[in-house]
Amino acid sequence: MTTVTTRTVEYSADGLTMVGYLALPAGVDPRPAVLLGPEGMGLSDVERRRADALAELGYVTLAFDLHGGCYLGDPEEMLARCLPLLADPDRMRGIGHAALDVLRAEPRTDPDRIAAVGYGTGGAIGLELGRDGVDLRAIGTVNATTTGRPGEAANIRCPVWAGVGSEDPIMPPEQRNAFTAEMQAAGVDWRLTVYGGALHAFHHPTVDHATVPGVGHHPRHSQRAWRDVVDLLAECVPVADELGA
Repeated sequence: MTTVTTRTVEYSADGLTMVGYLALPAGVDPRPAVLLGPEGMGLSDVERRRADALAELGYVTLAFDLHGGCYLGDPEEMLARCLPLLADPDRMRGIGHAALDVLRAEPRTDPDRIAAVGYGTGGAIGLELGRDGVDLRAIGTVNATTTGRPGEAANIRCPVWAGVGSEDPIMPPEQRNAFTAEMQAAGVDWRLTVYGGALHAFHHPTVDHATVPGVGHHPRHSQRAWRDVVDLLAECVPVADELGA
């Protein structure tokens, strides 16, 4: 196991002081990087562990913040903040760009090889960065088959992979179909993986979602979705050259 170095980073976005989590691989050389977005509740140890795992694989990873250092465990509080945010592409892009600037400013980051991976609201922000024309090597989302403003998906310049649970009431078949139609019409290199029997946020431990209808952890699909994310990164932003493989 390689040594991973981590630290918190503060930066401004959406009128708040955000507190992100940066994980650096061993070594001193520039590496491909991942901008990692959390579920609507905000940055938690779930994303921090994923950032550590990506750094173990050789990626500089910034797990970004949504709520100014707060974790919104109460569903009503989370929805009160996230629903207006998800309805405002410019706000989402502002949060994404601020985090991306932090990631690009890290000396270990190769600024020409950055991917965005996100869950729920964090995934929607990654998609909005793509629709804004940001030069990303890949966009991966789980629970975020969100559509954008008409025509702007044509600005996406990288492969897009999306994973969603078949029983997700928040991203139902109608929403998935609208998303794939948008990607197809824009000529995007897109893929959609539907995980049979999974609910919304199936990748996230049950403890945070126990009382929310339509939300639940699916251990097997959680592992499969993680492997799919890793495979996307290995295809689009490989680290083998940097590691001497």
